[in-house]
Amino acid sequence: MLDRERILAKLDALHGCERELQVVLPETLDEYVSSIEKRRATERLLQVSIECILDVCNLFVTGMRLGLPAEEENLLDRLEHAAILSPELVRTLRAMRRFRKILVREYGAIDNQIVFRLADQIRRDAELFTAEVTRALSGLPS
Repeated sequence: MLDRERILAKLDALHGCERELQVVLPETLDEYVSSIEKRRATERLLQVSIECILDVCNLFVTGMRLGLPAEEENLLDRLEHAAILSPELVRTLRAMRRFRKILVREYGAIDNQIVFRLADQIRRDAELFTAEVTRALSGLPS
């Protein structure tokens, strides 16, 4: 049984991260680089946003009984195969997942320019994800 309440709560949390990111993220790369607080807040908000997305994916796979994924990568495969998410969005989410691993594990120094550039893109991709999930939810029986 699909847990719509938890999915909607995760989407709401994702939307909250998007709003906070809009406030935290400065207009210019120079401002971003010069403020450790803004950098750390941005990195954390991106990490939490991506985790919300992956949590929603997991809730769909579990709730729709699409099988037990062996790892996060399988979540996306199963959702694409079930036509819950588009192939284009799945490719984007795979890249997000890899980026999250970099943020969490801090492999080497995190490139501030890349994080700054990706922050706005991830916000837009999160909106696309929300739209696709909402469409999928509306097409499924309650």
